[in-house]
Amino acid sequence: MNKVAKFHKVSKHKFLESYNGNTADAVYDAIKLPRRATVGSAGYDFFAPFDFTLAPGQEITVPTGIRAEIDEGYVLMLYPRSGLGFKYRLRLNNTVGIIDSDYFYSDNEGHIMIRMTNCSDDKTLTVQTGQGFAQGIFMPFAITVDDDADGVRNGGFGSTTKK
Repeated sequence: MNKVAKFHKVSKHKFLESYNGNTADAVYDAIKLPRRATVGSAGYDFFAPFDFTLAPGQEITVPTGIRAEIDEGYVLMLYPRSGLGFKYRLRLNNTVGIIDSDYFYSDNEGHIMIRMTNCSDDKTLTVQTGQGFAQGIFMPFAITVDDDADGVRNGGFGSTTKK
C-alpha cells in the first residue's frame, strides 16, 4: 500500500477565520483527523467538528479544520459518506471535491471546506460532533505529454481560474 499523504489540523487562527461559533476554541481543540474505519477501507472519514442539522434543500459549508499534505501526482477526492448519500441524498455542491497537492501551501493553509446540500424531499439530516459525514480517497493522476502548467495556487474553490 502506497503512503502518499498526511493529515494535519490547520492553525487555530485559520480555523477561526472560517468558524465563528460560540465555542470556537473547544470546537478547534476537539477536531479529529480523518481516518479509515477498517483495514480494507479506501475512504478516510471526515468527522463533523460541530453539530449541524440540514432540513430538505438546506446547504452548509463545514470548515473541517483539516489540511492534507499530499505527494505530487496524487489528489484527494471528497464524497459524502455512502449511507448519508443513500438515506438523505446528501450531495457535495461541487459533486466531487478535488484537493490538489499544492493546495496545502495556500494562504489559507489548505483548509478543507466541505459544502453540501440535503437533497432529500422529506428527511432532515442531523450530524453530531465527531460523526463521519464525508470521506476522502487518495487517487493517482496523470498529465498530458505536452503539459505546460506553470501557475501557482493560492486559495481554494476555483482559485486556479481567478486572475
